[in-house]
Amino acid sequence: MHALDGDRVPTPDTAGRRVLLTLLALNGVMCVAEVAGGWAAESMGLVADGLDMGADAAVYLLALVAIGASDRRKLGAARFAGRVQLLLAVGAIIEVARRGIVGSAPEPPTMVGLSLVALIVNAACVALLRRHRDGEIHLQAAWIFSATDVQANLGVIAAGLLVGWFNSPIPDLVVGAIVSGLVLRGALRIRRRVRLSEAGG
Repeated sequence: MHALDGDRVPTPDTAGRRVLLTLLALNGVMCVAEVAGGWAAESMGLVADGLDMGADAAVYLLALVAIGASDRRKLGAARFAGRVQLLLAVGAIIEVARRGIVGSAPEPPTMVGLSLVALIVNAACVALLRRHRDGEIHLQAAWIFSATDVQANLGVIAAGLLVGWFNSPIPDLVVGAIVSGLVLRGALRIRRRVRLSEAGG
C-alpha cells in the first residue's frame, strides 16, 4: 500500500535517530542529577553511576554522529568519546581512593532515592529499545548498555541499604569502585576499536 501524500514513512535511520535522541536526553539528565546528588550526599556509588550514564550518553551521541557519516568522521567521534570516558573513569577512581583515605559519610536516603529514579529511567530505556535489540549494531549496543545500567542501579540501591544498616561508607566505596571500573573498561574498548579500525583502514 502506498503512503498518502504528506504522510511520512519512517526509515530505519529516522527511527534509530529518534530512539537515540531520547536515550541521550534521559541519560544526560540522570548523569547531571546523580553526579550532583552523589557529590552532595558524599556517595561515590551515585557519582560513579552518574558518570556511567554520562558515558552511555556519549556513546549514544557517537551513534547519532555515525548515522550517514563518513568513516573519518566516525573515527574522530569515537576517539573523542573514548578520551572523555577515560578521563571520567580515571577521575572517579582517584576520587574513590581519596575518599577511602580521608573518609566520607554517604547519605543512604539520597543514594536509594536517586538510584530508584535512575532505575525507572533505565527500565524505560530498556522498554524503548526492546523492539530494536535485534536491529542495527548501535541499537543493539544501546540495549546492552541500558540493561547493564539497571544492574548498576540495583548495586547502588543495595549499597545505600548496607550503608544505613552497618553505618559504614565501605559498601558505597566498593560499588563506586566497581562502577568506575566498568566506565574504564568501556573507555578502553572504544580506544581499542578505534585503533583496530585505523589499522584496518
